[in-house]
Amino acid sequence: MFKNELVHEYYKALIAKNREYEGVFFVGVKTTGVFCRPTCPARKPKFENCEFFKTAEEALFASFRPCLRCKPLSFPNHQSDLLTALIDAVEVNPEKRWKTQDFRSLCVDESTARRQFKKRFGMTFIEYARARRMGIAMKQIRSGESVIDAQLSIGYESSSGFRDAFSKIMGAAPAKSAKHLSILKASWLDTILGPMLAVADDQFLYLLEFVDRRGLEREIERLRIKTQSAIIPGVTAPINAIEQELKSYFEGGLRSFQTPIKLLGSPFQKLVWQELIAIPYGKTRSYADQAKAIKHPTAFRAVANANGANQLAIVIPCHRIINSDGKLGGYGGGIARKQWLIDHEKKHNND
Repeated sequence: MFKNELVHEYYKALIAKNREYEGVFFVGVKTTGVFCRPTCPARKPKFENCEFFKTAEEALFASFRPCLRCKPLSFPNHQSDLLTALIDAVEVNPEKRWKTQDFRSLCVDESTARRQFKKRFGMTFIEYARARRMGIAMKQIRSGESVIDAQLSIGYESSSGFRDAFSKIMGAAPAKSAKHLSILKASWLDTILGPMLAVADDQFLYLLEFVDRRGLEREIERLRIKTQSAIIPGVTAPINAIEQELKSYFEGGLRSFQTPIKLLGSPFQKLVWQELIAIPYGKTRSYADQAKAIKHPTAFRAVANANGANQLAIVIPCHRIINSDGKLGGYGGGIARKQWLIDHEKKHNND
C-alpha cells in the first residue's frame, strides 16, 4: 500500500475519475470487497472505506476481487474473452489449485493463458489464482474475525465451503484446530514494504514472511507438519512484540530484534541462520564469506540453500547476503525489497 501522504491525493483522483492515474494505483473498497481502477464508473466509496494498492496482486492478496464494472485486470474498456473466462472461472471456485486438466476442461491452452496474463497483468494466471486463493485465508487472519463472520464475509453460503478453502492453505479446518492439534496463531502485519504474515505460539515466533512471497503456502505447510499444529487467526505475545519491533526497525531506530524465535531446521541450517544474525546491521557479506564464517568454506551453495529456507524474513537477515561480485543475488521477498533493506540499514547505520 501507499504512504499516508499519497492516500488523500489518490482519493481525490478517484472521485474525479482522473485518467492520468490509470496504472498508478488500484483502490479496494471494504464495503463491497472489490478493487477498482481510478476511473471506475461505480458510485464512489467513502474515504474510510478505501485501501490503495500499487498493483493488482497486492489488492488480491488483501482479499479484494476484481470489479465487474471497470475490470481492473485489463486495459481500460478492453479484456479478451480468454482472460474474462479464466477470471470468471477463478471467481466460481477461488480456492481451487489449478492443474493442467482444469485448462483442458475450459478448452484453454495453458501456455497461452500464462503468456496473456503475464503480458497484461505482470503475473501469470497461476500467480493470479494463487493470490486470490491466499486472499481468502489472509482476510480472516487480517481481521481476526470469528470463523462464521469470516465465512459470511467472503461469500460462502455453507460453512463447509469456507473450511475447505481455509484448510487448503492453513492445513486444518478451523473448527477442528483447537480440539485435535496444538495451535499456532497467525496475524497480518502492515509494513512500509507491504503486508507480512507472522505465525507464533505463546512463546516463540515461527514464521515472518511477506504475504506475496512465492512459495508461502508451501512454507506454511512445512511449518504445520514440523510442529504438528493447526494455524488459526489470532495474536500472541511474540506477534505483538515483533509488530512493535518491525515498526521501530522501519523507522530506523532498531538494529537487532529481541522477539523470541524458534528455528526449525537441520543443524547445518541453524548454523547458517545463527551466522546470519551475527552479521552487523548495515553490513553485507558474500555467500562465500558466510561459508568461511561457519568453517565450511566450500559449502557456499549449501549456504545459499539454507538462506533460502529461512522463514523469518528481516529478523534473520538473509537480505545481507550478496554475490561476491557485488550483485544482489536472490531474495524470497523480491530483489526490490532486498535493495531497499540494504539501503535502509546503510543509511541509518551512518546516522
